[in-house]
Parts: sequence; C-alpha cells; structure tokens
Amino acid sequence: MTRGNQRELARQKNMKKQSDSVKGKRRDDGLSAAARKQRDSEIMQQKIL
Repeated sequence: MTRGNQRELARQKNMKKQSDSVKGKRRDDGLSAAARKQRDSEIMQQKIL
C-alpha cells in the first residue's frame, strides 16, 4: 500500500505548489503600494454607498 500513500503525498505536494503559484500571480498587478492602497480605498468607498 505504499504506492497509494506515495500517490497521495505527490497529489498534496502538487496542489500546494499550484496554490502558491496562483497567489503569486494575483499580487503581481503592476501597481505600487500607494496606488494599490488608493484603488482599494476607492473600492471600499463604493461598497459603503
């Protein structure tokens, strides 16, 4: 039954690797910290109204 365990471990490792790559892509939007803060502030103001 070690092969089943090995397959499961490989699956978990791959899922973690894929989720890390998705996180990295989301952050890289080309905005500086100040521009991102301004954009988020405007979005939150719209949600309040």
